[in-house]
Amino acid sequence: MSMLFSWIGIIAFALQIYFDFSGYSDMAIGLANIFGMDFDENFNYPYISKSITEFWRRWHITLGSWFRDYIYIPLGGNRKGFPKQIRNILIVWFLTGAWHGASWNFILWGVFFGIILIIEKVILLKLLEKTPKILNHIYAIFFVLISWVIFAFEDLTKVKDYLLTMFHLNGTQIINAEGLYYLKNYFIIILIGIILSTPILTKLLNKLEKKKSNIISIFITVIYIGILVLSTASLVSDSYNPFLYFRF
Repeated sequence: MSMLFSWIGIIAFALQIYFDFSGYSDMAIGLANIFGMDFDENFNYPYISKSITEFWRRWHITLGSWFRDYIYIPLGGNRKGFPKQIRNILIVWFLTGAWHGASWNFILWGVFFGIILIIEKVILLKLLEKTPKILNHIYAIFFVLISWVIFAFEDLTKVKDYLLTMFHLNGTQIINAEGLYYLKNYFIIILIGIILSTPILTKLLNKLEKKKSNIISIFITVIYIGILVLSTASLVSDSYNPFLYFRF
């Protein structure tokens, strides 16, 4: 695996796990609405975050709220001094990792985020306020992608090897034929995925809906039906592909 291929792989995984989990959360919210129940929003475009703190306010919102209300606050939260606050954050993130599975990579993944959040709380968030937003966004996405490497492989040796490949530290090629093949064949899909992981399309559709034109309403309905048909066709033509996040 080349350096290029490793980056394509982890970006694809980041998009897969987001659309998988956010998608079936939206299905649950929609189905609940049909039966007269209101479920809380679970994702709020996490990949537009400009810090890891912001990312976890946008990613899996209900889990974060549960750990805050039932673990962090009962432990004392930030009310019993800074050292205990650090302890409480580490406990919460250790448990967050363990919640995803009984494997050391999930524990490492949780502690990884816990340490970054502590660093942000102590010093980094103040520095990020003075940094250009684009750099803050790159910083957040960079560490999120690193975290997905830890999350993806239960074998910690594979985690190490993948990270070394990403940064060209184990002698692999920077670019090879296989990496170029995947870039050529999946670039458009990845680009569409990146665009749809931002609120660009949602804002556009909301603006169109506010105009309350019959033509626009029909146009938007046709878009949704088209997406449904394409998604169904993709599922039918593909092999068995259950929700990725169901195993956590």
